[in-house]
Amino acid sequence: MKVAVIGTGKVAEHNYLPFLSKQKDVRLSLFNRTLAKAEACAAKCGGRVASSIEDLMADSPDTVFILTREMERYDVAMAVLEYRPKRVFFEKPLVAVLDQAHVTEDDFAKGRIIMQKAREIGCETAMIFNYRFFDQSLRADSILSERSFGKPIQVTAFVHYACWSHCIDLIHKFAGQLTEITAITGVREHNGAGLQAPDVAAAFVADSGATGTILGTSGIGFTFPLFEMLFSFEGGRFTLRDLDGDMEVLDYTGHSHETFALARQTSRWEQYACSFEKSIEAYLDSIRNGTPPPVPGMAGLQELQFEAAIKRSAQMNRPVKVQEEFPLQ
Repeated sequence: MKVAVIGTGKVAEHNYLPFLSKQKDVRLSLFNRTLAKAEACAAKCGGRVASSIEDLMADSPDTVFILTREMERYDVAMAVLEYRPKRVFFEKPLVAVLDQAHVTEDDFAKGRIIMQKAREIGCETAMIFNYRFFDQSLRADSILSERSFGKPIQVTAFVHYACWSHCIDLIHKFAGQLTEITAITGVREHNGAGLQAPDVAAAFVADSGATGTILGTSGIGFTFPLFEMLFSFEGGRFTLRDLDGDMEVLDYTGHSHETFALARQTSRWEQYACSFEKSIEAYLDSIRNGTPPPVPGMAGLQELQFEAAIKRSAQMNRPVKVQEEFPLQ
């Protein structure tokens, strides 16, 4: 399997290339606009260093991993799609020209152009969204498929901006796509650790009928849980807390109250690193088996849709009909 990688910065170096380089059936090609960075990664992880995107694509890769900074991702994606690749895999967020803490409506528009171009040329797209592959997220998935929890009813989320796009994706995964959202923003930015942006509070309705709220902030210290999410269904509810926190499950049908804890010697950052490996492995297996990617590229556009709707609602001080005002196609 020929895997092309564009962008060999810290994310690629720490979370992608070590795992990709261990796959016996993967042959890597690397490109970075600073050639020395690509050469340094190749020295550690192996692979061919390409001198340009044209050189990279001349090898007809089976998939292209676009791991550049989000500010550059739109231009790189459009350049890659000119070569009609079979598949493209994106880091998150799909597009954020200012940065991931300041997503705009224009970012959504650019993301939609990427998805439209990919569809036109028959290119399959996929996203990372590795929070889906945390042990507790996978456990929640299993519980929903094995137990009679029924339809989603409510969601509440308290989220640090460092986890923002991932938690929005989890809302989509467990509660459905948004139909309406109303948001307000705070008046100041925090000076604490992490990404800087004004606090936001939003209430929303999903196409499943579920209602929810999400609070976003950069004012949470990194020592403590970076997100807390409660998902309520007809037949039970569960909570997800931080990258490695306990998961609480209330099963109404079985009248049970369960707590699932991870081994205490495992840090949140080990969980984070492992979630990348599981996500990438699942994606590579989808190529090997000829099945759809575990997280489609459209999930990245839906995340931008959520953020764009929040921004418009807060700016215009009114509810936003999400699918009407920000159609995905």
